[in-house]
Amino acid sequence: MGVDISLIKQLRETTGAGIIDCKEALKEASGNLDLAIEILRKKGLSALKKREGRVAKEGIIDAYIHSGGKIGVLIEVNCETDFVARSSEFKEFAHNLAMQIAASNPLYITRDDVPPEIIKKEKEIYIEEALRMGKSQEIAEKIASGKIEKFFESVCLLDQVYIKDLDIKVKDYLGEMAAKLGENIVIRRFVRYFLGEVSEL
Repeated sequence: MGVDISLIKQLRETTGAGIIDCKEALKEASGNLDLAIEILRKKGLSALKKREGRVAKEGIIDAYIHSGGKIGVLIEVNCETDFVARSSEFKEFAHNLAMQIAASNPLYITRDDVPPEIIKKEKEIYIEEALRMGKSQEIAEKIASGKIEKFFESVCLLDQVYIKDLDIKVKDYLGEMAAKLGENIVIRRFVRYFLGEVSEL
């Protein structure tokens, strides 16, 4: 079937994907724009998985100051080549992540970064709460598992809802950017400062 040019243009503007990718996604989705966006997002995450083993040692460190100088974020985002590191898309991506961190205050990048003892402690608290409400041990375990997922969505950057597009998570945004730029992109580290906050170290 033929694909409407205006739909291809609209999909390209929405996702940043190439013309051929947009055309193929719209064909697969039978012209349904929302479905085509979903197809491209899944491809982006798939492409990100394939690139994960590739060395990403270029990149930038970006800073963002928010709320009249009361919140500050420094973030290091890596890619494979200096060419991509200098691109406006990559710089915008790093800056958007710094804004995300300022707004949503994640503690970790991925759920793998959360210490096992913290997960265990959180789960024990959720189970105890459920048991106190009269739930059985089995039901309490299920409730705790659901709450642990919510906990990850709160404290892990990649699991958070992306503040500039509430329909996706930060990991989806990362997948889209990796697909668009054709390189492995790694969020290496970040630090968030809040004025007057006392360090526990």
